[in-house]
Amino acid sequence: MRGTVGYRKMRHMRNMPVKQSTRSNGRPHPPAWPDPDVVTCPFDFHQALDFDPLLADLMARGPVTRVRLPYGDTGAWLVLSFDGVRRVTTDPRFSRAAIVGRDSPRLTPEPIVSPESVNVLDPSRSARLRRAAARAFTKKRVERMAPAVERVTHRLLDAMADHGPPADLARHLATPLPHHTICELLGVDPADRPVLLRRTHQMPATAPAARRAAADAKRYLREYFTGLVVERRRAPGDDLISAMAGAGDGAGGEGDEPLSDEELAVLAMTLVLSGNDTATCQIGNIVYSLLTRPGRWAAPADDPGRLPAVLDELLRLIPFRKGVGIPRVALEDVEVEGVRIRAGDFVHVSYLAANRCPAVFRDPHELDPDRPAHPHMTFGWGGHHCVAAPLALAELRVAVGALLARFPGLRLAVPAGEVEWDTATIRRFPPRLPVRW
Repeated sequence: MRGTVGYRKMRHMRNMPVKQSTRSNGRPHPPAWPDPDVVTCPFDFHQALDFDPLLADLMARGPVTRVRLPYGDTGAWLVLSFDGVRRVTTDPRFSRAAIVGRDSPRLTPEPIVSPESVNVLDPSRSARLRRAAARAFTKKRVERMAPAVERVTHRLLDAMADHGPPADLARHLATPLPHHTICELLGVDPADRPVLLRRTHQMPATAPAARRAAADAKRYLREYFTGLVVERRRAPGDDLISAMAGAGDGAGGEGDEPLSDEELAVLAMTLVLSGNDTATCQIGNIVYSLLTRPGRWAAPADDPGRLPAVLDELLRLIPFRKGVGIPRVALEDVEVEGVRIRAGDFVHVSYLAANRCPAVFRDPHELDPDRPAHPHMTFGWGGHHCVAAPLALAELRVAVGALLARFPGLRLAVPAGEVEWDTATIRRFPPRLPVRW
């Protein structure tokens, strides 16, 4: 791995002065971090689903390193090993809440999450909100939703079949299915859903010029769901917002205080962002991965019982993000993987790297559905593990299973090298995926 072009490039970068990058307000911040080991990390690699060579080089460098990201007024530690990521995500001495009000190191000009979001609160304060959100994604509720997800999936695939080949799988299935599902769960009027979809796609943009649109999108979604919460308190329906807004023993469980309008609005906004994120990206990513590996599409089609193991391994392997997500701040000096992190330092973790940690996964860069079972970190870890993971998994099983059953001869309609990949956001996925059958 140390012989790669990316590693040679990184070594060259280590011997250069730290370049100016851009403040979140658009002005360049002065050179900082005289530490010669800091690595400038744009994390903008988007060549199909290949693993980012810079991230691979950082893994070869060691389990913890110092990096500089495109936005923010300082650098950060980046933890890459499975054990190191597990430590940071479960140790209360690393706080997400402490980033609020600070120009934290990140990949987007506008922070994606709101300060009140459950994704920024520390577990000690987020437990009540997470219990409320988890009500939407219990095994029983997801099982109840499965027939509806199946009906929508087959309706979408009927339309794709009527359209005839070639067809864009992203437009016909990967984008509408997760958005429809989460909007149904939240009780969003069908007439409002196209606007919400467009706004959620503006949030993870990485270009400096996208800052205003992302801020406007965040404000729009906040106001929309605030209005929807008020409406559901006045006239409850059979939806998650109504259930969480209901009076009684609280949103999360026995003894919890009811959620405020603001808490409910931000929680609903977080859920719709999550609902349009992992599942949307991964439907296209998984289909692309199977179609570009000889025999892989046919294997689960011939033996549907293999599908859960294949999906789980693909979720581990696919780099569905570019780089990192929300950082934490060390509240006191902490040693991680032999590296002393000082109080006040920003700390990022890489779930992508942890999913390919050779100390945990044998031949980590290979697709092997038969590898010994071990949890991966695609849905996060610890107190910020994605509460919507059960629904996302159900959507993936239904979507990919229906495709395999109805289109056993599915194949790409263009050469793999001509498939277009997202370059505007922190996500890795094909915005268009032409297929034929």
